[in-house]
Amino acid sequence: MPNKINHIHPHQLLQSKPIQQKDQPKSTIFKDMLTEQTNELRISKHAKERLAERDIQINDTQWKNISHQVSKAKEKGVRDSLVVLNDATLLVSAKNNTVITALGRDEASSRIFTNINGTIIMNE
Repeated sequence: MPNKINHIHPHQLLQSKPIQQKDQPKSTIFKDMLTEQTNELRISKHAKERLAERDIQINDTQWKNISHQVSKAKEKGVRDSLVVLNDATLLVSAKNNTVITALGRDEASSRIFTNINGTIIMNE
């Protein structure tokens, strides 16, 4: 069985065109997927425990709204934010997209929060 190597000339490489979707360039699709993943809030183990023990219920729509507002705050340079909801208050690291802790709204009214450089008031 003879071994044959086909030589490709450099001009042949330049002639090939990348395959792109007709609707949207590949780079835009990747950028959208990356943005979608990076904007999603994570909930720390500590925050999950606090949400459960304080019986704080936040639905998917609320989480999406919170995530969107945290992203906007991050664009404005906010690193750590206090997110105030009707029934709860969340401490969120915008830098890491992570909910750090959660308190009931009544419980939060008697606390002093430090190292916060932004506040998001959510009207649900």
